[in-house]
Amino acid sequence: MNDTLSVRIKRIRTEGANPLPCYMTTHSAGMDLYADLSEDTILAPGERALVPTGIAIELQDGFEAQIRPRSGLALRHGITLVNSPGTIDPDYRGEIRVIVINHGAEPFVLKPGERIAQMVFSRFTRVEFQEVPELSETARGEGGFGHTGKK
Repeated sequence: MNDTLSVRIKRIRTEGANPLPCYMTTHSAGMDLYADLSEDTILAPGERALVPTGIAIELQDGFEAQIRPRSGLALRHGITLVNSPGTIDPDYRGEIRVIVINHGAEPFVLKPGERIAQMVFSRFTRVEFQEVPELSETARGEGGFGHTGKK
């Protein structure tokens, strides 16, 4: 299967620009996003920062871009994203920025051009709610939060 979505992209700054987002392997689902920083940024344990990526995109209606953490940064340094996945809506035209947090035990140096997140594209469906007095019954009912693991 080879579905391709055409997405318009704009560089916010051109001087010293990072590579555009790209897939790192043939079968990658996410494209890497790069930190568009002018200098190193140190994140202390527990500290978070809004990191610019230097790009803006234009999506077709019915699609979103999900911004997700990179597993290598999470495993090696405890670096992840506060709102994950973040959603880029099709009507947003501003710079994509990523809220990074250091859950690690050591300060982390975020370098200009570092791969900080990944972007995955997905279709979405809009819904219309139909308010009703009762919902249909199921075997599960209201059971949630681990109830299926109880014996």
